[in-house]
Parts: sequence; structure tokens; C-alpha cells
Amino acid sequence: MSGERAAQLEYSEFQAAMLDEEKRRRKAAKIIAVLAHFLGRQDAPAGEVLAGLTVADVGCSAGFIADELAVAGAERTFGLDIDVPGLRKAAGRFGERVRFVCANGEALPFPDGSVDVLVFNHIYEHVVDPDAVVRDMRRVLSDDGVLYLGLGNRLGVVEPHYKLPFLSYLPPAAADRYVRAFGRADNYYERFRTRAGLRRMLSGFHVWDYTFPVLASPERFAGGELFPGTVGRAAKGTLEKAPRAALRALLPVVPTYLWVASKSPRRPLGGPLPQPPEPVRTP
Repeated sequence: MSGERAAQLEYSEFQAAMLDEEKRRRKAAKIIAVLAHFLGRQDAPAGEVLAGLTVADVGCSAGFIADELAVAGAERTFGLDIDVPGLRKAAGRFGERVRFVCANGEALPFPDGSVDVLVFNHIYEHVVDPDAVVRDMRRVLSDDGVLYLGLGNRLGVVEPHYKLPFLSYLPPAAADRYVRAFGRADNYYERFRTRAGLRRMLSGFHVWDYTFPVLASPERFAGGELFPGTVGRAAKGTLEKAPRAALRALLPVVPTYLWVASKSPRRPLGGPLPQPPEPVRTP
């Protein structure tokens, strides 16, 4: 795969969602709330949730999420990407709080074990070699550090970028023809993995799954954008009371997974939830 694709440069220039400030800041609120629960800091003041920590957003683009991480109290905040136009916009607005660096995720510009919190949110499908990026994130993560992951699922029915059903199920040539037929793009660049493939990608990490905790308690995790409006309220009521065995049966086709990973064994330190986080078995 890595030999077939060139790096996706200047992503913010052709993907308008990266410049949707309101939506990106909502995503950041969810990320910070999940990290706060995992770290046992959910009762900390908003500006102290990440106090004392070195934090890096890998794939930061225009910098909205990185800025929110800085506002949440991180001692040092970095935003990394190969999206040069996005980085210029980010540095122009948030450069006083965040250090933005043009860097490839396969060779992060940090010493071994020097970063306390890494964020890798809906990025893996866009990079040439996600396994290499995950390996380098493992290298730079501190022994007791945490990695937040937002991960799209290949078996999610509606592909999130082009809103076409079953697009990510198709082999590359057929997917290219599909997006061209509907006038969405010249080709389909993204490469998603199934849950099993994502578990293999995180081999060697200790992983906790926050997908159902966030869906069942959106008011606690600022995750209402996953299922807005009436659908979200119905989903919340159902998910709060659903037997966990029934929810596990849905895992193969859940469109997005929200995971927190660490190099050493850790457990979530936050309080009880209607649907608590569960460990993910990795190879």
C-alpha cells in the first residue's frame, strides 16, 4: 500500500471540513473529555485538565484541536502535519500557544518517551503507512503516557468523507469509479481498516474502548455531533440501557471507534458511567 500512494499534501486546501472551526472545536471537546475521564481529571477546572503534560496533535491541519488542547492547560502543545497551508493558518492564529511543525508522522521530531499525550484523530486512513506512524508514536510516547485515537471503520456503511454507502468496502479501482460516477472526486484515496485490522495496528499497546461510553453519555463527553438531534436522543436512551453483550455484537460495523491506548498497563481513573469503557484485546 505504501508504494502505491503518495502523501496527501495540502489536505485543508481541498477538504473544507478541516476549516470548519465550530465542528473541529466540538471534536476537541470530546477528545479532552475522554482524556479527562481516562486520567481521572474530569473534575479539574477546564483550563487544568491537561496541566503539566506535553501534548501533541498528530495531523493537526489548521490547528483548532491543538489550540483547544493548549487551552485545556497543557504545559507544552505541538501540532504536526505535512499540510503546509493548514500549518500556516494555524501558526498565524494560535502560534503563541502552540508550536506547529511540518513533520511526517513516520519520523516525529521528539526524543524517545518525551510526550505525555498524543492525539491521532481520524488520520490513519489518510497516511501512506499508518503502521509506521503508530510505531513512531509509540516511540515518542512516555512510559505512562496516553494516545487518543479516533478510528474510522472500513465496515461502517456510509463512508464519512464522500457520504457514499459501502464505498470503503470496495477495492481501490472500483472505489475510484464509484466516486467519479457521483462527481465526488477523481479517485478514492482513503484506506480504512476493519476492527480486526485496527487491533493489529495497535499491537503492543494496552487499549480501552470509549466508543459506547461516549455514545451513551454525550452530555458528559461533548460527543453529540456523532448522532445529532432526534437520532442522538434515541440512541442515547437505547445505549444507556442496552446489555453490553448486545452492543458488542454491533462492534464490527460501528462507523467510528474511540480508543485510548498506553504503552504500559493502565485503567481508566474516571467515575462510573452507564456504559463503562472496556479493554480491547490487541495482538
